Amino acid sequence: MATATKVAAAPTETPARPGPRRGRPLRWLPLAPATVMLLLFLGGPIAYCVYIAFTNMQLTGASSTDFVGLDNFRRAFGDDDFRNAVVLTLVFTLLSSLVGQNTLGLALAALMQRASRPVRTLTGSIVIAAWVVPEIVAGFLLYAFFRREGTLNALLDWLGLPSQNWLYTLPILAVSFANVWRGTAFSMLVYSAALSEIPKEITEAAEVDGAGGLGRFWHITLPMIRRSIGTNLMLNTLQTLSVFGLIWAMTRGGPGNRSQTLPVFMYDQAFNKSLIGYGTAVALLLLLVGALFSVVYLRLMKEEV
Repeated sequence: MATATKVAAAPTETPARPGPRRGRPLRWLPLAPATVMLLLFLGGPIAYCVYIAFTNMQLTGASSTDFVGLDNFRRAFGDDDFRNAVVLTLVFTLLSSLVGQNTLGLALAALMQRASRPVRTLTGSIVIAAWVVPEIVAGFLLYAFFRREGTLNALLDWLGLPSQNWLYTLPILAVSFANVWRGTAFSMLVYSAALSEIPKEITEAAEVDGAGGLGRFWHITLPMIRRSIGTNLMLNTLQTLSVFGLIWAMTRGGPGNRSQTLPVFMYDQAFNKSLIGYGTAVALLLLLVGALFSVVYLRLMKEEV
């Protein structure tokens, strides 16, 4: 009895609180080499470009490089050629990325899902073959297609339809079509993966309830792949904003400046006219445009969650 009383009266021991975890900084040690490489080979050039954008650096004809502040950016916003390049960049992005690649890629993915295996294999091979072709090679191929003596006009003449010099009359439409032809495969692969994840039970239940093909696509398919649509739009937009080799091989920004997008304008100012500081300022503005598109897409995707 006394023993039981002593046991009952004995204070209960509280479990010891775990001390601070040791070695926590060591968790980041494996990431240190990659972080250093990113800062050295990515952050370093970006920082140097930011510095150059605020100078009057030139390739030739200048004995020294001086800090000019915001003069390059003021010059850009007051330059008619720069404003023309901004408009053409937006038109090129809208036609070839937001409308062309996105819509055609989704249509091909939806059709291939219902097609037979041989048709899927043949179509996928043709579309992906255009994607893996180097950009400069694709540019020369589409130049041969659209030029005055090219394949398109030969086909139109054979059909008895009027032909024209497409690279002169409609240059921005020609390069937009070329970018759609080359880049649609990426959208098709993204949407094919997204469509394959939709449970068949949902679409079959909607079909039993009397929903037509268009209704199922609009009310079931699109809402269920909206995350993939947002991701594809963002990646396609960023890629399209930086297209240079394709346009340079087809038109060099011409005739005049009617297909001179921001990357082509930047190259012309920096290397043809030797204005490295001004061209780098234009490159930073292009980077800002891409960042704005990314922020808009990310916000829209976040609101849909």
